[in-house]
Amino acid sequence: MERRFGGPARIAGSAGTGKTVVALHRAAHLARANPDARILLTTFSETLASALRTKLARLIGTEPRLRERIDVDPLDTVARRLHDRMLGRAEVASREGLRDLVREAAREGVDQKFSLAFLVTEWTEVVDAWQLGSWEAYRDVARLGRKTRLPEKQRQALWAIFERVRTGLTERRLVTQADLYSRLAAHLAGGERLPYDFVVVDEAQDVSVAQLRFVAALGGSRPDALFFAGDLGQRIFQLPFSWRSLGVDIRGRSGTLRINYRTSHQIRTQADRLLGKHVSDVDGNMEERGGTISVFNGPDPQLRVLDTLGEESAVVGRWLADRVAEGVTPGEMSVFVRSPLELPRARAAVETAGLPIALLDDDGKLARDRVVVGIMHLSKGLEFRAVAVMACDDEVVPLQARIEAVTDEGDLEEVYDTERHLLYVACTRARDHLLVTGVNPASEFLQDLRG
Repeated sequence: MERRFGGPARIAGSAGTGKTVVALHRAAHLARANPDARILLTTFSETLASALRTKLARLIGTEPRLRERIDVDPLDTVARRLHDRMLGRAEVASREGLRDLVREAAREGVDQKFSLAFLVTEWTEVVDAWQLGSWEAYRDVARLGRKTRLPEKQRQALWAIFERVRTGLTERRLVTQADLYSRLAAHLAGGERLPYDFVVVDEAQDVSVAQLRFVAALGGSRPDALFFAGDLGQRIFQLPFSWRSLGVDIRGRSGTLRINYRTSHQIRTQADRLLGKHVSDVDGNMEERGGTISVFNGPDPQLRVLDTLGEESAVVGRWLADRVAEGVTPGEMSVFVRSPLELPRARAAVETAGLPIALLDDDGKLARDRVVVGIMHLSKGLEFRAVAVMACDDEVVPLQARIEAVTDEGDLEEVYDTERHLLYVACTRARDHLLVTGVNPASEFLQDLRG
């Protein structure tokens, strides 16, 4: 936490090993060691930023002047604030608006075999993410993580669609979030006084291409300006891409945490079966997952596959009631499902137990006296004494809609990887008790959990 690295550095570790704690202490140390410095402690979502604010207040609550020099906000909020101040206000196109623009552009073009879902993700994850402004740039881009093979003729047809999307944005005086990041990065690189002396990024594995380009500009190639904490095994939002290509080279300046303070040995070892023994990034940096040790034991996780939805609700409801009888409070428990479609199943289970419910939303605020119910994506960064992961059925985990959107078998690997990561994240929110359920036919991932 107090080490000097001489360049961008990253700390890794599986769920529960204290990466966020290291990020918090790093930010506090930088503020103490540099009395005039401004520090940004950031992450990719408001949910996680809210949790960071709470934890930082506990860490340095008796040092108000220190807290004044540490901004804790999600990257999108930071970018909008700086863009308004440095370049003026810009209207960012909504996700629905972009989808409509892509649909309209595809209708005007020649016949092509790709679905709207493919076109939207190709725009978002390749063209817009990398800010490709010409046919030559799109023709030659590596498309990391996008395994669908595209001959040059097909790329030409696609580029014609994407040019119309760009024209539509211009006509409507809209920008994308990636545009906003790119403009800011270019402005900062042009000699603008940098707004922060140090940047600490938590959950860095899910930072996007555009966000990392912006963070690199904030660092300005200064020693020790950038510090990242994350776990490649928990990447659930972003495709893999090269950090080095964006000027963030962490080779020789990375480390791995191996002591798990949050999750029992029994839960950790079972959840680890979902992932491989090591994970590497595009630049060849390896994260070894072996050798991690939990500091406490607990009961074995339970895996149940039921025949009906009613049986599942009854089993989960009884399990929740049993935890309360053991002294676990409602606010120390949660129920997670894969998507909003399964939320009624989670609610039914909690109601069966006769317990109050708090629906988890994007702001990440938790109720102390209610069982938290939410989708797996929003579980990131949270922890509970007891967690039930429900609705792990075939065609739900992994999500059938994602599989059906794949246009090439090569893309299935990425879908399966992120779906495994998502289940891993949900399971490792549990400290002491874990229940995983599904209805026949159950998810194939449950076989991996059983070992």
